[in-house]
Amino acid sequence: MGHETDYDALLLVAFGGPEGPDQVGPFLERVTAGREVPPGRLVEVAARYERFGGVSPINGRMRSLAAAVTDELAARQHDLPVFWGNRNAPPLLADVVASLRDAGIERALAWVASPYSSYSTCRQYGEDLEAACRSVGSRAPHIDRVRPHHDHPGLIGPAADRLAEALARLPEERRAGAHLLFSAHSLPTALAATCGYVDQLRDAARLVAERVDPGGGRPWEVVWQSRSGSPHVPWLEPDVGDRIESLAAEGVRAVAVSPLGLPVENFEIAWDLDLEAARRAESAGVSFVRAPAVDDDPRFASMVVDLFEERLDPTVEQKSLGGLGLRPDLCPADCCPAPARS
Repeated sequence: MGHETDYDALLLVAFGGPEGPDQVGPFLERVTAGREVPPGRLVEVAARYERFGGVSPINGRMRSLAAAVTDELAARQHDLPVFWGNRNAPPLLADVVASLRDAGIERALAWVASPYSSYSTCRQYGEDLEAACRSVGSRAPHIDRVRPHHDHPGLIGPAADRLAEALARLPEERRAGAHLLFSAHSLPTALAATCGYVDQLRDAARLVAERVDPGGGRPWEVVWQSRSGSPHVPWLEPDVGDRIESLAAEGVRAVAVSPLGLPVENFEIAWDLDLEAARRAESAGVSFVRAPAVDDDPRFASMVVDLFEERLDPTVEQKSLGGLGLRPDLCPADCCPAPARS
């Protein structure tokens, strides 16, 4: 009988995105299932995807990451298949868990494409995996998840390098006064109050800022993007575009934005940062650069394998750079509770 940390597959789990116009509608229906979303809002968001040919970059990036993780596992002498599944778009988790079963996989370790603790970025993925296993039935594999890892060097190092490269693209006369903005997906404030999401993002942003600006003279802050839902519900602020405009009013003439909260390139980065925030910066006379996401950095794939190895062997160092302490392998029953549904 195998040890409880003997895994015979690694499963990469992501939010997912459409890969063509025909997938946009079903994707948005899955994203909004169980929520009261006005039909007009869905039409508006669908039109955004249509401007990009109905394609989100996330699936292509996840395929590349799966290939890089497979290579890294082999380089470290792990003979292990890598699977990939999504919450909201093919390959859907239920289908992928069925593929695990059909391949004879009994125990898999899942890495989720967000290192931060909140209901939507952590616990909900656990619920998705449990639902997928229930749909597959009695022969479904046992699936564990890696710990939240916001301060892993495989995230912080690449994010710092990408942001430094972005800063170098600013006009030289504005570079010295540029502010660093670390963007992440906003949450309702009531939900953010029940988890470590904001503290972890600020810790990660501090770690990146210290590497980009060792002297500590450059201003930095965490900003938020991609809010949705009722305008009457308070969400984390400031919005990245609002903050760029208020900085312009204060005399700031350049910003460098890191999508630190979204480590895999996705549609919300493309729309909310590359289109909307960049447009508002231009209107305000502010030079704008956006650092690429870090998912295609070899250190990021190496991080995924680090997290696998630390779970495989308790004597392996759990890499951590920040000041908040390590998160447990298994989430406590009361952490990141689900939002109350009205």
